[in-house]
Amino acid sequence: MPLVRLLVARCTVTYEGRLGARLEEAVRLILCKADGSIAVHADAKAYKPLNWMNPPCVIETDDSLIVARNPKGEALRIELHEVLHDTSVELGEDPGLVKDGVEAELQVLLAARVAALRDDLTLVRREHPTDIGPIDLLCRDAEGRAVVVEVKRVGEIAGVEQLLRYQERMDRDPLYAPTLGMFVAQSIKPQARVYAESKGILCVEVDLDTLRGEVEPGLTLF
Repeated sequence: MPLVRLLVARCTVTYEGRLGARLEEAVRLILCKADGSIAVHADAKAYKPLNWMNPPCVIETDDSLIVARNPKGEALRIELHEVLHDTSVELGEDPGLVKDGVEAELQVLLAARVAALRDDLTLVRREHPTDIGPIDLLCRDAEGRAVVVEVKRVGEIAGVEQLLRYQERMDRDPLYAPTLGMFVAQSIKPQARVYAESKGILCVEVDLDTLRGEVEPGLTLF
């Protein structure tokens, strides 16, 4: 089974593509995952890498250089000046994210009545698989466009970014591209709504009791 490599090194990083970018020499964490991705992290910006390359890409390594190239002709070059730590581990099969009770129930209820989100929606599949995880609901609208739906209890920016990653994956497939994103939650934080709308994502707030049929419908589309 492919291994995950964790490398802490004093390095210089150069990106060559449509635009050029360079990270000057510093100590950083380099993560080479078994899925073929590579990411360069600093001790800042939380989970976000400073630079990265998603699969498919080809990664070439020697004692002082790591180069990742993708089919678009982009290249990420990491010059290793001093290696402080280098280890490889086998993570094995991941069981996947288990949603909390509310999110799971919302997803089930909405799968049974996606028209509650928008009149013209029909369900294609619940938990539609991708190489980065399952899409909560994959739907089609009246025009046949694929609608990628992410369901959360509370809608935050991290959830919007997750939805955008799913859309990016689906947009690679001509059977689904271009997709429409729909972010669904019991409540959506203002910053997340602004971010989502700036990316062309529809935001829908839902009421769990309404979906259960305990009160009159009161869904709100923004």
